Amino acid sequence: YYLELRASIDTTNVEWQNEAGQFIEDYIADYVKAMDYYQRGLRHSDSEESKALCLHNIGFVYNNQADYTKALEYYEKSLAIFLNVYGEQHPDVATSYNNIGLVYANQGDYPKALEYFEKSLAICLNVYGENHPYVATSYNNIGLVYDKQGDYTKSLEYYEKSLAIRLSIFGENHPAVARSYNNIGSVYDSQGDYTKALEYYEKSLAIKLSILGDNHPNVATSYNNIGFVYDKQGDYTKALEYYEKSLAIDLSIFGENHPYVADSYENLYDIYTKLGNTEKAEENRQKAEAIKVALGRQ
Repeated sequence: YYLELRASIDTTNVEWQNEAGQFIEDYIADYVKAMDYYQRGLRHSDSEESKALCLHNIGFVYNNQADYTKALEYYEKSLAIFLNVYGEQHPDVATSYNNIGLVYANQGDYPKALEYFEKSLAICLNVYGENHPYVATSYNNIGLVYDKQGDYTKSLEYYEKSLAIRLSIFGENHPAVARSYNNIGSVYDSQGDYTKALEYYEKSLAIKLSILGDNHPNVATSYNNIGFVYDKQGDYTKALEYYEKSLAIDLSIFGENHPYVADSYENLYDIYTKLGNTEKAEENRQKAEAIKVALGRQ
């Protein structure tokens, strides 16, 4: 309330627009409203630094909305300004490299993602030393690449390094710690250790619910991941329960035509097929296909 009130009092204050947008994006997941604040900040930017920050934040919204082409466009515009103003060894440059790496990871270009994550890590270690949140983020994202490439030993090594830093700085009840637990759960899931996977996914979910409430994309991700575990264990009724929770959140936040929603419908199609409910399976399959056609994913 106060962040929005302050931003409305002086709509030309770029810092206040960015701070309101970032809080709304992170904790409320209202990407349309967050984008409005960032665009307003961009219009009133009176320095190259503030312009770069607004461009970066706009890129972040596009990344959360799975529009990776637009995300990359804005991240690269922002990076060019940061490099020109600050040079290579600066935290904002490291953040830009990190987020560009995330876009490439989301697009499945893991060598390119790793290249950017390692550039970000080198700057963060040079500027901050080992025990810093940005270093933890770099370790986490390098772990993500190894996870996607199937190198689970390497992945777990980096995820655990990231978790140790985050716990030492933030304590247990923090979104970054929740992300680490989720990612470690993902490795155990991929290795077929479903008991350990469920343990970490549930620890992650508990933190997210306590901080973000029950209507946030990160909570939906946890429900989806827990559903996957029950699915793989053959507990289809339990899997269905968690998939439907995930879908309800994604629909409320993103609307019908979004890749996450399509993925949820595909999960429901799979579960209803396994449960022998062909009518419900076909209904969800058709919904998933319609979204893919609308988004040009076919």
